[in-house]
Amino acid sequence: MLAKDMVRLDLPHISTPLPGPRATELIERDSRVLSPSYTRCYPLVAARGEGAMIEDIDGNRFLDFNAGIAVVSTGHCHPKVVEAIGEQSKRLIHMSGTDFYYENMVQLAEKLAAIAPGGGAHRVYFGNSGAEATEAAMKLARYHTGRDKFIAFAGSFHGRTMGALSLTGSKVVQRKGFGPLVPGVYHAQFPDPYRRPERMTADDHAVSCVRFIEDELFRTIVPAEEVAGIVVEPIQGEGGYLVPPKVFHQELRRLADRHGIMLIFDEVQCGMGRTGKMWAAESFDVAPDIFTTAKGIASGLPLSAMVARAEIMDWGPGAHASTFGGNPVAVAAALATIELLEGELIANAAHVGGHILDRLRHWPKHFRHVGEVRGLGLMIGFELVGDQQSKDRAPELRDRIQEMAFERGLLILGAGRNSIRLCPPLVITRDQADFAVDTLEECLKLVA
Repeated sequence: MLAKDMVRLDLPHISTPLPGPRATELIERDSRVLSPSYTRCYPLVAARGEGAMIEDIDGNRFLDFNAGIAVVSTGHCHPKVVEAIGEQSKRLIHMSGTDFYYENMVQLAEKLAAIAPGGGAHRVYFGNSGAEATEAAMKLARYHTGRDKFIAFAGSFHGRTMGALSLTGSKVVQRKGFGPLVPGVYHAQFPDPYRRPERMTADDHAVSCVRFIEDELFRTIVPAEEVAGIVVEPIQGEGGYLVPPKVFHQELRRLADRHGIMLIFDEVQCGMGRTGKMWAAESFDVAPDIFTTAKGIASGLPLSAMVARAEIMDWGPGAHASTFGGNPVAVAAALATIELLEGELIANAAHVGGHILDRLRHWPKHFRHVGEVRGLGLMIGFELVGDQQSKDRAPELRDRIQEMAFERGLLILGAGRNSIRLCPPLVITRDQADFAVDTLEECLKLVA
């Protein structure tokens, strides 16, 4: 349990300077032994968590509006998830599902196949992370089609392993110094309704992004008959929480069908109930051939899945495998997570997310530094700009807002060049949502 005091335990309470003395000492130790490649946005040293709250090692309590990077979908240490982990760990921790059989591994695969977007028969491959799921999707698409090339999108993030990194188009620092990457990956523009060309509707802009692939990439650079897959996030995560018009994914589906290309949805950040539906694909009325999920699937334990239509997953034994993927303890957490999501948490994400969006919609009129507000469910983003007229991106201002929120006990994260993402656990309450919005409004008034 979190430390008890006289203030509400479901809201932040800061009792020391940040970072506190114990946190300062730990950060110094960290700097001597941990990889300098880790990105630390602010000096939070987490000690324990419960629901949407995090307590640091100095006893300061924070409201977590990033859910451990969109991972703890059911909140920190949900009792039912903890119980499932404990019970499974007493029976069996590991035997390798690659070589042997687990009952709960089959149960989870059956569940994922049953709830896959589009219906029909599906098969499941388990890994440990979103990047691993991306690699599996790339390999399956190549294997099934006999082709070797891929289309991805600027602003996308699919992971940092070499295949996933080749698809990623988020930040140059993620790619710098690691070439040559996997060849045969070509990037197109992802529609940004806020920055579409003048006199072009959002739908027209989205359609033009797809037409560029057919009219330019397929005509001048890469033959369509050599493309194995189009890999896309239904809603871009790292790229800024961009929600494209529905027609974008529908046109991608038609393009893929015309040329025998696998349409691959990366649901790692936007899936598992975050958008108010189990899968973001459901909001666009499009079913992918292959999709990936991770992050929120097991409430904090390492697990991912690559799910494909059954007729596509036609590789044989030894073609792809993972020693730890589908670990029985992680699978037990995932089964408990999905039960909680379907029980009430997806509905809560839609309800509380709608409440937050209703409060944020008017920000561009009241705060000159707020650009577009966008999102679905509890996947909400807003841009920081120099002013409303120029729409100039303001990444330094975004970073300042992030720091000011931390000082007030609210944990948020940036996304894209100048956006802030709000992706709290799906257990978030309306009171906690209002605290977060009130805190951000206070910060915006101060910087203005």
